[in-house]
Amino acid sequence: MQEEILYTPEELAKKLKLSKYTVYEMIKRGDIQAHHIGRSIRVSESQLELYFMSIKKSENVYDAEIVWEGSDQFAVTNGVKIFVSTDLEGKAKVSVRPEDVILSTGPLVSSARNMLKGTVTGIVSDEKSAKVALDVGIPMTVLITNRSLQDMDIKIGDELYAIFKTMAVKVIK
Repeated sequence: MQEEILYTPEELAKKLKLSKYTVYEMIKRGDIQAHHIGRSIRVSESQLELYFMSIKKSENVYDAEIVWEGSDQFAVTNGVKIFVSTDLEGKAKVSVRPEDVILSTGPLVSSARNMLKGTVTGIVSDEKSAKVALDVGIPMTVLITNRSLQDMDIKIGDELYAIFKTMAVKVIK
């Protein structure tokens, strides 16, 4: 298992280009979670990622339970099983970047373990890209090119598959 990086508030301040007082205040307000070890405070890489997710209002971020079924490891959220590869167990947050998801009109034979069937619930597009909202038992946003949207003739109500690799799923405590 890989050791997680822990930052002092001073190291974090330098990394974020903020004053250490600002970082202490962010920890005090609960904006950034931190470990209190004796009289010391440390912020893990996972806690920093959670902070970034919260300020970016990231899409495709879910509360999940990490479980094993035989030799397969899943993050289960709202009854939806997402293949994951992690050393973590129990409750966690999982995320999949919208640009890491492929849409297909049918199941594919591929190395991607995650193949979730869903219904298109919304589409927002511009000249270059389109965000497709898909209900796969959980809401999922997929980012594709506008050309793909047109070529596949994707419409609200269509049934599509969201496909992504196990390694595209980020798992944090």
